[in-house]
Amino acid sequence: MALPDQVDVVIVGGGVMGASAAFHLAEAGVSVLLCEKNELASGSTSKAAGGVRANFSDEFNVALGARSLDLFADFKSRPGYEIDLHRSGYLFALTKQEDVDLFEKSTKIHNQFNVESRMLTPGEAGKISPLLNTSDLLAASFTPNDGHCTPESVVLGYAGGAKKLGATVLTNTQVTGIKLNGDEITAVTTSAGEVRTSTVINCAGAWSPQIGSMVGLDLPVTPYKRELVITEALSESFADLPANMPMTIDYSTSLYWHREGKGLLMGFSDKSIPAGFDLKRDPNFLEKLGAIAANRAPRLMDLGIGKGWAGLYEVTPDHNAILGEFKKISRFFYATGFSGHGFLQGPAIGEILRDLYLNKQPFVKIEQLSADRFLTSGQLRPEYNIV
Repeated sequence: MALPDQVDVVIVGGGVMGASAAFHLAEAGVSVLLCEKNELASGSTSKAAGGVRANFSDEFNVALGARSLDLFADFKSRPGYEIDLHRSGYLFALTKQEDVDLFEKSTKIHNQFNVESRMLTPGEAGKISPLLNTSDLLAASFTPNDGHCTPESVVLGYAGGAKKLGATVLTNTQVTGIKLNGDEITAVTTSAGEVRTSTVINCAGAWSPQIGSMVGLDLPVTPYKRELVITEALSESFADLPANMPMTIDYSTSLYWHREGKGLLMGFSDKSIPAGFDLKRDPNFLEKLGAIAANRAPRLMDLGIGKGWAGLYEVTPDHNAILGEFKKISRFFYATGFSGHGFLQGPAIGEILRDLYLNKQPFVKIEQLSADRFLTSGQLRPEYNIV
């Protein structure tokens, strides 16, 4: 596909954010060019665990998660693609009283947004997630309508839908510069040539600071490696696991697991890994994973490991997204820094970016997620329900 001479909007980044924005803008009749420097979903999106949820502590994230869940549920018809969505729920296992207090507060927020959510006793948690060692559990948080789906399929579905609506989607095309006339964007230069435009949307994830710097915008996004594995097929000794076993997270250690094909997907957030773009597999990862699993889910130790990979979290100082329009440069938008919960919010973010471009009020207020919040003390809004 050839580089167009001119478009209304250039989107940088072919992950879930960029693809969702491209689809929603194209659907609204906007001419769009999506540029991805590698392949679609080749960044953080394809490395995600695939969890989709509204179980957060911040009202904004609850609203985004709930809206995205509705859009995921309708994905087969709009844009029209199979994403293997399983609404088996999310279960956070809690072993500390302060964590129980936090999730009890979160449950009240969930219910305000009509998100089905409740606290469970250790016994109730063990029944729906039989691998869980509940001996030292105090309680659990359960949102039954959350679940997981396939990240690459979501990106391909949105990108394919955008192309059918007239958008240009170019892979192996790197954005190398943004041309300005005063405070207005006039063009974007790429490895495939130059395209005239008045609007750029930065959805480059862990690489978004480099794009922001092209217009003088500082985006405090730091990449951290996260690793996961998929087990071999479950044997008959795991026949007791329900087909709808929820995504289960040990909140204090970040160990998580859910069904994936004939096996399980599992991992944890290794906070000892330094920041950076290095995606080399940690030779000690399985040993570290096993040490946690031996306590929280001992039967995981009986599973053979099939394959695994490492990806990047794009982390901000308050673990919340950076979303908005740059005040100093006309029509430069950004959606980045989702700190591990970007994939699940992608559908709703695409709608928001569409509305911002069209100068419409999004379904939620986003002012507090502006990059400006990092310039003023006391303006951070931390998200706690993360791993």
